[in-house]
Amino acid sequence: MGKCGAKPAEAKETDPCAPPTVAPTAAESGQPDSLAWFNKMVEHNLAYAREEKARGRRLVGIACEYAPRELILAADAMPVCLCGGFEQMIPPAERVLPANLCPLVKSTFGFHLEKANPFLEMADLIVAETTCDAKKKMFELMAESRPIHLLELPQKPDEPDAIERWTVEFRKLQRVLEDRFGVRITEDRLREETRRMNRERQLRRELAALMKADDPPLTGREVLDMKSLIACIPADLDQYEAALKELPGRRVNPPTTERVRVLLTGVPLPHGAERVMDLIEGHGGLVVCQETCTGLKPILEDVDPKAPDIVAALAEKYLRLPCSVMTPNERRMESLRRLAAEYRAQCVIELVWQACLTYDVEAHRVRRLVTEELGLPYLRIETGYSPSDSARIAVRVQALYETARYRPAKGPA
Repeated sequence: MGKCGAKPAEAKETDPCAPPTVAPTAAESGQPDSLAWFNKMVEHNLAYAREEKARGRRLVGIACEYAPRELILAADAMPVCLCGGFEQMIPPAERVLPANLCPLVKSTFGFHLEKANPFLEMADLIVAETTCDAKKKMFELMAESRPIHLLELPQKPDEPDAIERWTVEFRKLQRVLEDRFGVRITEDRLREETRRMNRERQLRRELAALMKADDPPLTGREVLDMKSLIACIPADLDQYEAALKELPGRRVNPPTTERVRVLLTGVPLPHGAERVMDLIEGHGGLVVCQETCTGLKPILEDVDPKAPDIVAALAEKYLRLPCSVMTPNERRMESLRRLAAEYRAQCVIELVWQACLTYDVEAHRVRRLVTEELGLPYLRIETGYSPSDSARIAVRVQALYETARYRPAKGPA
C-alpha cells in the first residue's frame, strides 16, 4: 500500500493518496497556475507540515469543522484534517469496526490501523468531538494508542445554556493545548489567528461566489480541490488571491452555460472521495454551490476579532454550523433557501454516505423543502466509497437533469 506524499513516479494504482481519476477536470489546457497549485495540494501540505515540524512546531489532527482552528493556530500548532476518503482503507478498519458503518469513519480508522497517513503519524494531539455516534466510538478506540482530546458538542444549539457549555469546552481545549505544548495562548495571539482565519474564509467565499455567474469560470470539482488540509498556509492564501485575479473570464470545456446548475448538499467529500462530484459534473451538471462541510457551510460566517470575549465569540461561530447532528436543524434549511436563490440552482442533489443516519433521516426534510417550497427537482444519492454503483448513479443524475431542463422552477417564495 502506497503512502501519502509519495512522489508521482512511486504512486501505484492502489495508492490511496494517488487514486485513479474517475472523470477529468473540465478545464481547458493551459490551466491557471493557482489551480495547478491546488492539484498538488497534498504534496504541498505534506512538505509544509514536515518543514514546520522540523523547526519544532506541533501538529494537531482534526476530523470535524467543529474543531476551532483559531485556538490551535494560537498555540503555534498546525490544524490538519484527518478525514479518510479512500476505499482502500476500509477493509483494514472492518477487522475492528462494523461493516455497516459510515465509510468516512471506517477509512479514517483504517489509516490509523495501517499507519498509512503521515499527517496522523506526525500528530502531537487529535482534537475529536461528539458529533455522530460512529465517530465518537471510533475516537474511543483510537484513544487507546493516540493522544486525543474530546470536545463535547451540545446538539440543541438553540437552548439557552448551549453556548455556555460550548464556550466551556473551548476554554478546556485552550488549557489542554497550553499544558500539552508548554505554551500560553495570549488574547492578542488568538485575535491575530482569528483575523487570519477570517481572511482564509473570505477568500474561499469569494472563490465560491464566482460560481454565481451565468458562465462560471471553473467547475465545482475545482472549487472543492482548493480546500487545503491545513488551515492558513501562507502560500495557499497567496494562491487564493492569485486565483481571484486569474479566473474571471476563463472558459471551461464543455461550456458551463450548457450544463445544469446543481446545488450539492449532504455529507462532506474528503480528499479521495470525490467520485460522486465527478459523476455529477461528468454527465451534464455543474455544481455551482456546495452546501457541505467541505464547501460553504463552515465559511459562511466570520468572527469579530474585536469581540470582548474572543473565546466566546469563537464558540458562538462554531456552534452555528448547521450539521445534521443538531436538533432541530433549522439553520440548514435557512441556508439551503438562501443558497439555492443566490446560486440560481436548477436542481438539488443530496449525497448521503451509507450508514450516515443523521443526514439520511434529515434528507426527508430537505426533499420536502426543495420540492414543495423551492419548486426544484431533487435527488438523494446514498452510496459508499466503492465505484460499483457509478453507472447507476450516472443514469439517475442524467434523468434528474432532463427534469431540470424542462421543468421551470418557481423559485423561493
